[in-house]
Amino acid sequence: MKNYIFFFLVVCPFMALSQKPKLDMKYPDITFQNYQMSFDRVRNAFSKQEAAVKKLFSDKGIKYPCKNIFFRGIKATNELELWARNSYQDSFILIKTYKICALSGILGPKRYEGDLQVPEGFYFISEFKGNSNYHLAMLVNYPNYSDVIEGDKEHPGGDIYIHGACMTVGCLPMTDPLIEEIYVLSLTARINGELNIPVHIYPIRYTQKSLDYIGKEYKDETAKQKFWINLKRAWDYFETTHKILPVIYDEKGNYVF
Repeated sequence: MKNYIFFFLVVCPFMALSQKPKLDMKYPDITFQNYQMSFDRVRNAFSKQEAAVKKLFSDKGIKYPCKNIFFRGIKATNELELWARNSYQDSFILIKTYKICALSGILGPKRYEGDLQVPEGFYFISEFKGNSNYHLAMLVNYPNYSDVIEGDKEHPGGDIYIHGACMTVGCLPMTDPLIEEIYVLSLTARINGELNIPVHIYPIRYTQKSLDYIGKEYKDETAKQKFWINLKRAWDYFETTHKILPVIYDEKGNYVF
């Protein structure tokens, strides 16, 4: 029980600083929406991509606008999956798998500024940037509480984005055309009530072949092995149920399921 108390006292205030006050979900966040649509790139993206986005969801039987989406990244295969569901009670359905244009670093979590690593773990989109240097960008809330505990205390790094272009020092670049589509569907979900869009990033697909590979290649890196086993519990749960678990931590920074 102490583990859960520690989470609510320490983690929730941190998360609250990264998001806007809770809104009445009967009404869109008009101020946020108007701000986003003030950017030419955002308006142009909606003009070019919204019809295709609507079809993307309707082809899978998902109502549009959808406010229940989830991203799952797999570093080893450079993939970013988009999942969606009609309501909180439903299971997620795979909508589309995007190819990540480039990745820096190696398998393993991000632990300090300048390590070039793409984070691994459970995050959410905390900001939409319509005037990014990389066309359009969505900020991932790295470092989360686990990263703060496990990583460099002074310089854990930050500014991890899903963005356009095809260059990276720890982010997830998608190219400009793909980020327009991803931005439109994510912003639509945000405007319609999904304040924290989950982004789960895994090192591998947890198949037996992949497990054998990391078991061999990283056999001496016990910290990574322990961390990956911790992530696998959430992977296995999602593969079985197509639902995601609440993100809870213990005092050592482990994810608790």
